[in-house]
Amino acid sequence: MENGTTNWGQSVTGVVIKDNKVLLARHTYGGGKGLLIVPGGYVNADETPQDALVREYMEETKVTVKPVDVIGIRFNMHDWYIAFRAEYISGEATSDHEENSEVLWVDVEEALTREDVPELTKKLIESAVKNDTGLHKEEYNGSTKHGAYSLYCL
Repeated sequence: MENGTTNWGQSVTGVVIKDNKVLLARHTYGGGKGLLIVPGGYVNADETPQDALVREYMEETKVTVKPVDVIGIRFNMHDWYIAFRAEYISGEATSDHEENSEVLWVDVEEALTREDVPELTKKLIESAVKNDTGLHKEEYNGSTKHGAYSLYCL
């Protein structure tokens, strides 16, 4: 949700899997209109990517999540997009009827074969279900001039 402090070049998403089902949202606008994607959105100026993920999931799905590790990063010279593996904490998946028309738990194998799930979402789901640990948060005490750093390592 736009609040005047949106960093348009910074965005996040998260793959949440519970009982071998992935939480997806049917997008209502832009290039993803009508497609089932992993929820996410832009980072605000006053929040970390992890905080943005928690906020976006709550806004779009009414589900509370916890970012666990980084499973993908997409970037170019204009913007970046961080994908987390996230843990389901609580909540009943419910559409916001604004950015999405429905949210649903889809069997992981089915999601990977559906035509209405785009390639990027499929690649992120595949990354999330690998047994490999993604980049995980490490304690790091760097300068706090611009807020605390987050360091993710293998």
